Amino acid sequence: MVKHIILWTLKSELSETEKETIKAGIKEGLEGLAGKVPGLLEVKVQIAGRLCSSNADVMLDCTLESEEALKAYAVHPAHVEVANTKVRPFTALRSCLDFEI
Repeated sequence: MVKHIILWTLKSELSETEKETIKAGIKEGLEGLAGKVPGLLEVKVQIAGRLCSSNADVMLDCTLESEEALKAYAVHPAHVEVANTKVRPFTALRSCLDFEI
């Protein structure tokens, strides 16, 4: 199995109200991929409870069957649609950590 962890920082020019709406959209969109993307076993998006010591706004935590499933997830049309409409337009920074478990 493979873990796919992403941290995003939203664009600084967004208001706090906009950020809350965007974070909710990211959560809904990415968690909605469960059952739609083959090999995606679990997906969680953390948007609440952020402490002021944090330097990221959103965390994606996915578990996939294999590295091949991760590669397929990256180009799956449902994932690409969420990334292009709910994530990429609003994020300034992205960090990724993928590892086998």
